Amino acid sequence: MADMGVSQAELVEPRGDNGRKLPQYLAALAATLGALAAGSMLGWSAPVMVKLTDPNSTDYDFSVTQRQGDWISSVINLGAAFICFPIGLIMDAIGRKKTMLLLVLPFTLGWLLITFGTSVGMLIAGRLITGVAGGAFCVTAPAYTSEIAQDSIRGTLGSYFQLMITIGILFAYVVGGYASVFVFNILCTCIPIIFGVVFFFMPESPNFLVVKGKNDEAREALIRLRGSAYDVDYELNSLKARAEENKRNQVSYIAALKKKTALKALLICYALMVFQQLSGINAVIFNTSQIFSDAGATIAPTIATIIIGVIQVIATFISSLVVDKLGRRILLLLSALVMCVCSTALGVYFFLQQTHGSEADIVQAITWLPLVSLSLFIIAFSLGFGPIPWMMAGDLCQIDIKAFVGSTAGTLNWLLSFTVTSTFNSLNVAIGAGQVFWMFAGIMLVGFLFIFFVIPETKGKSVDEIQVLLGGEPQQRPEEKK
Repeated sequence: MADMGVSQAELVEPRGDNGRKLPQYLAALAATLGALAAGSMLGWSAPVMVKLTDPNSTDYDFSVTQRQGDWISSVINLGAAFICFPIGLIMDAIGRKKTMLLLVLPFTLGWLLITFGTSVGMLIAGRLITGVAGGAFCVTAPAYTSEIAQDSIRGTLGSYFQLMITIGILFAYVVGGYASVFVFNILCTCIPIIFGVVFFFMPESPNFLVVKGKNDEAREALIRLRGSAYDVDYELNSLKARAEENKRNQVSYIAALKKKTALKALLICYALMVFQQLSGINAVIFNTSQIFSDAGATIAPTIATIIIGVIQVIATFISSLVVDKLGRRILLLLSALVMCVCSTALGVYFFLQQTHGSEADIVQAITWLPLVSLSLFIIAFSLGFGPIPWMMAGDLCQIDIKAFVGSTAGTLNWLLSFTVTSTFNSLNVAIGAGQVFWMFAGIMLVGFLFIFFVIPETKGKSVDEIQVLLGGEPQQRPEEKK
């Protein structure tokens, strides 16, 4: 007798994309609790460093100079860049689930050093360690969610990573802005622990289990993720066929990357990370308060920062709803175009302010421009260039290079983030804020053209179908092989 929770269509056509979706949503949300921890790490410095660099601060028993504060803020990028490549090897060796559970230890240790630090060195060490854990999550969580998801919801589940990042940042802005530094640190320490407890009960990636020859465990994982009425054997056979094909053709990373499809996937993943960071997103976020102030707004810096955090969360949530309907390509194109226009507008405002002065009539006539441009910039980034670059390695790459491409792309992203955040103020002084934003606009114009001419649409497509789009040969279905 049919299960009352299963539709007739699922029983008649159990293959393809039928099957229960709720367990996949729950597993993806559990995995991206690690992204929530990473988001709180990223947002920590915005509310906290203002307090710590205040000469009258009593949050710690030592003082923090502005230069030391810059290092405390930015050192997470170096920790994240350091771990991205090794974590790819680790998750291929012991699995996605075990790797993420192990990350609870360094994340908790890092926050404890920050919470009970007795010197600037301990704060830097704590931030470095949390950067290592946060950077590792940026590789493992997207890989896990892409491998547990069916094709029709892969984009939606993949976008949860960036959504939870933005929620973590907003959490840091709100709680860090109003709670004491000690209380805020304790709450941040709890997040990775909660993640560990919840994620412990989630299944391992079926894809990984098949690669390791654990077919019975893979079958059980698929049943947990798809439901007992789903044709698990069909998908399992497909995974086994792909794993056997990769095993027969198993070569080194260097040899694997010589394939046309692998090279194109690598190029796209790297390029998207470059455009994401060189879009100027961090320059915009870090100067939110100044832009609001320059526009004559009376909103307090803390409130202004929270407003931007809310905009990020809402726009990223909308992206998660439409990414599997509109597709990755159209969202990236829209994102690049709007960010280009907004950066141009911000450049015009700062250039006129620099050349004519803040009180000039022409500047006073467009005091609304930076507020509108900033809000639209954040919305556009959150819809496209925020979440999508992180999910593309999962979409485009076969399992033999997925960990390598995802981890090295993550390393590139964090190194670029460190470069942009550490040089923005110097660039402002050297060439002017207006010219810097025009440079960002030019980069996004190049990004728009790259997306238009190079990047294929992966919405709702299987791994094999995507490989064909990248120039590969069509693969036989399991039932077609004799």
